[in-house]
Amino acid sequence: MITKHLVIAGDGPATTGANGKLGGWLRAYDKKTGKEVAAVPLPSRVSGSPMTYMAGGKQYVAVAVSGSGANGQLVSFRLPG
Repeated sequence: MITKHLVIAGDGPATTGANGKLGGWLRAYDKKTGKEVAAVPLPSRVSGSPMTYMAGGKQYVAVAVSGSGANGQLVSFRLPG
């Protein structure tokens, strides 16, 4: 997903966290420099493209996660502002 200033992407491959469970990451990159500006751990690997939506005047980013025996989930984060 590309916004005015950020590119938001989910990591496809699963990663193993400190608790031994598989997870993934949702990352935001500065569109001009390519520098990572944020990374949020997810409960499972990313299985769909991130999307954005508005609710109650606030903007959210949502992404589907699933795999490795985990039930599918839609994880959503409210953006600052």
